[in-house]
Amino acid sequence: MKHDVIQHAKATISGGVHKDRRHDSAEKHVTGRADYCDDIAEPQGTLHAYLGVSTVAHGQIKTMDLAAVRAAPGVVGVLTAEDIPGHNDISPTGRHDEPVFPTEKTEYHGQPLFAVVAESRDAARRAAEFARIDYEVLPHALDPIAAQEAGCPLVTDPLKLERGDIAPAFETAENRIRGRIAIGGQDHMYLEGQIAFALPGEDDDVAVHCSTQHPSEAQHMVAHVLGVPSNAVTVNVRRMGGGFGGKESQMNLFCVVAAMAAKKWNRPVKIRPDRDQDMTATGKRHDFVVDYDVAFDGDGRIQAVDGVFAARCGYSSDLSGPVTDRALFHADNAYFYPHVRLESRPVKTNTVSNTAFRGFGGPQGVVAAERMIEEIAYALGKDPLAIRKANFYGDRDGGRCLTPYHQEVEDNILPRLIGELESSSDYKARREAILQFNARSSILKRGIALTPVKFGISFTATWYNQAGALIHIYNDGSIHLNHGGTEMGQGLNTKVAQVVADAFQVDFERIKITRTTTEKVPNTSATAASSGTDLNGMAALNAAEQLKERLTTFAAETYGVAPEDVTFANNMVQAGPELIPFNDLVRQAYMARVHLSAAGFYKTPKIHWDRAAGKGRPFYYYSYGAACSEVVVDTLTGEYRVERTDILHDVGKSLNPVLDKGQVEGAFIQGMGWLTTEELWWDDAGRLRTHAPSTYKIPLASDRPRIFNVTLADWSENRERTIKRSKAVGEPPFMLGISVFEALSMAVASVADYRECPRLDAPATPERVLMAVERLKNRE
Repeated sequence: MKHDVIQHAKATISGGVHKDRRHDSAEKHVTGRADYCDDIAEPQGTLHAYLGVSTVAHGQIKTMDLAAVRAAPGVVGVLTAEDIPGHNDISPTGRHDEPVFPTEKTEYHGQPLFAVVAESRDAARRAAEFARIDYEVLPHALDPIAAQEAGCPLVTDPLKLERGDIAPAFETAENRIRGRIAIGGQDHMYLEGQIAFALPGEDDDVAVHCSTQHPSEAQHMVAHVLGVPSNAVTVNVRRMGGGFGGKESQMNLFCVVAAMAAKKWNRPVKIRPDRDQDMTATGKRHDFVVDYDVAFDGDGRIQAVDGVFAARCGYSSDLSGPVTDRALFHADNAYFYPHVRLESRPVKTNTVSNTAFRGFGGPQGVVAAERMIEEIAYALGKDPLAIRKANFYGDRDGGRCLTPYHQEVEDNILPRLIGELESSSDYKARREAILQFNARSSILKRGIALTPVKFGISFTATWYNQAGALIHIYNDGSIHLNHGGTEMGQGLNTKVAQVVADAFQVDFERIKITRTTTEKVPNTSATAASSGTDLNGMAALNAAEQLKERLTTFAAETYGVAPEDVTFANNMVQAGPELIPFNDLVRQAYMARVHLSAAGFYKTPKIHWDRAAGKGRPFYYYSYGAACSEVVVDTLTGEYRVERTDILHDVGKSLNPVLDKGQVEGAFIQGMGWLTTEELWWDDAGRLRTHAPSTYKIPLASDRPRIFNVTLADWSENRERTIKRSKAVGEPPFMLGISVFEALSMAVASVADYRECPRLDAPATPERVLMAVERLKNRE
C-alpha cells in the first residue's frame, strides 16, 4: 500500500524536484503585475533624495557651497558628511576606504558628494545641479597600466598562486610565447536600477525596502552609518529586476542615504537615480590587463605559465580583493599547468570602484587561459581544440589533477562533455568546410571555436558559505517559506519551494514564498557566487526535515505505528493502514501542541583556504560546460554575426531543467555581449562616456545566434552531497560566450592564413576586429 501511494504521488503532485516548472512570478513579469521596490505605495509625506556628484576625476575639495541647493524650490534639506550620526564608511570588506560622502578629496568623476532631499524627485534632481564646488585639480590615472606607471598603490593585498618551479621549465622549454591581453569591463545594465525606500520607526528603528542581493550587509551598513545596533534596522527585498552582482555591495550607498534622510526628517524617503547617474556612480566588472608567458612542447602541451593580472579596481577596495583572487583561481580554466606562477595586481585608479559581476573575476581568468591556448595553436599550426584536449586536467590516478591553488580536480567530466558536443555540433566537418570557405572568400571570413569551462563553486570567503531558512506550517496545512536568498529573476524562490514541496510531498501551490527580510533570517550571505540554491535550498530542506520528523513522530504515536511506517505522499500521510490528508494531520498536530515552525541552517562542508600560503580547497565542487560557436565577419567593415551556437552544460541532477536552461541561454548572451559589444569608455578628463543605453551597447534579440541549441548534460550528477545532487548554474555558463570571441579570432586569423594569433583585445567590437584584420593584412 505504501509503495503504491508513493508511486502515485510522484505522478500527481505539482511540487517536487527534477522537473520543469515555470518561474513562480513568470506571469507577473510578462504582464507587469510583479511588484518591485518602486511599486510600493508611497505614504503621504514621502520625500525624495538625489545625489550631487563630483565634476572632476581627482581633486582636493576646497569649498562646497550648497546654499543655492538648499534654497531651490521643493528642497527640504541637504545631507553631507557632517550629517552622518555614526561612521562615514560603507566599505564592504572593512578597509574603511569608501566614505558615504568624502570630506576632503574626490577620487573619481561622478563620485557622490552630497544628497538633496526634496518634496519630489524632480525637484531634488534639479536642485543637485546648483552646487558650487571649488576643487584643486590633482593628477589622475584611469587604467591599470597608467596607474602603475604613475605609482598608484594597490587597493588591497595582492595574491600569488604558485606550484612547481617555473624558472627551469622556461629555460628548457621547446617553445615559449609572451603576450598581453586587455580584457574590458562591463556594466550590469539591470532592468531595474538602484533604488531604496526607507520608512522611519520609533526609537532607533528604520525599515528599508530596496533592491539588493545582500540584505544583511545593507542592514549592517545602515546601522553602522546611523550609529545604531543592527537589530534596529530591517531590510526587505521582495524581488529585483536583475542584479548580476551590481546590487551586492553597490546598493549600500542608496540604502544609507535613504535611511539617514528618513531618520533626520522623520518622513519616508525614496532614492532612485537616473540611469546615467546609476551607471556613473556604481561599479562595473573589473577591466584586466594580463601579461602572460607560456612554455610548451611540440605537441602543444603546456609546461609552464607565468601570469600577472592587473585590474582596474577604482578608487576603493570594495570587492576587488576577492574578485582578483578568483581571476587567478580560474586562470587555468580546464587545463593543467605543470609549473605555474600567477600574481594579481589590484590597482587603484581614479574611476568608480569596481565590484562584483557574474563570474566575479573568473571570466577574466578564463579568457587569459584561452588566449594562451590560442597562441599555442597558431604557433604550431594546429586546431585549438586539439591543444585544449591535450592540456585537460587528468584524473587522480593518472596525475595532472592539481590546480595552481593546490586543490585536486576530482570530478572532471570535460572529456566526455567535450566529446559529446564535438559530435552533436558536427565540429570537425564544419571546421573543414569553414577552412575551405575562407580559402575561396576574400571579403567574408568565417570562424568556429569549441571552448570549455571549469568553474569552482563556493564563496572564497569561507564564512559566507552558510545559509538559514524559516518554515511555518499553519494549522490549515498551508506552508510559509522564507530563506536568506534574494530573487532577482533567476528562479531561486521557485527552486527552493520545489525542494520544500518535495520534502513534504505536497503541491507547489501550497507553499507561500515570502520576501527576503532580515527580520526572519539573520546574518545571511549575499545571493552571489552561484550559491543561492546550493545554500538556501539545503537550509530550507533542513527546516523541512525538522518539521517532517515532528509530524512523523506525532503520526506514529497517534496511530500506533513505528515511525518508519509513516510516509508522506501525494498531499497525504500514510501511517500504517491509515491514510490521512496532510491538512488533517497538521490540524491534529496543532491541537496536540506540536511545534509547527522550524529554522533551518546549512554550511558548506570540506572547504578551507589559506590565502597567505595560496593553498587550500576554496571550492566544494566544479561545474563544467562547453560551447561551439560559428561566426561570419565582413573584413571590409569589421562587422560580424553569430551564425550558430551549440551548448552542452553541466548542472548536475537539475532541480528544474527549464529554469536551468534559461539561465544557460541568458548567461551565454550576456557573456557574448561582454566580449563583443559592451565597451566602457572614459575620456581624458575621467568622465564615463558610455553612461546610457544610447552609448552602451548590450546584445539585442537580433544578436542571438541564428541557430541556438542548448542542452543540459542530463547524465551528470554531483558527486558531492549538494541539494538533490544538483550543481550551480548562475555563473558558469557566462563563460560559454568566450566561444564567440575565439571564433572571431579564427575568422580574423584567416586573412594571414592562420600563421599568427590575431591577439584581439576584449571587447572585440567591429572597430577592433577591423583593426586586427588590417594589421594582419599589412604583415602579408
